[in-house]
Amino acid sequence: MKLIIITAVKEFEKDIKQILKKSNIFIFSYQEIIGYRNTTREANLDNWFPGERHENESIMLYAFVKSEDTITLFEQINEFNDKQETLSKVHLAILKVEKSNYNL
Repeated sequence: MKLIIITAVKEFEKDIKQILKKSNIFIFSYQEIIGYRNTTREANLDNWFPGERHENESIMLYAFVKSEDTITLFEQINEFNDKQETLSKVHLAILKVEKSNYNL
């Protein structure tokens, strides 16, 4: 069993849910979150607002899944990201679950 965590901008919500479906992942938890990026270390003298912080409407999805379902999910997420022309990408973390009382 694996725990998957997906974060992305809210605009990708529909696409991610389709990817989960294609990956045989039908049960997951979902939460709207604020994505935050502090750009102060990237600031330069020409910037009018050198201490500017960027917040984005984002989402986080997580689920316990069968190990074999993560293979397709990983491929589908990478394929989706490769097609994006924006800087924003879908981020996926796959974690091994050592012990759980949750049965798949």
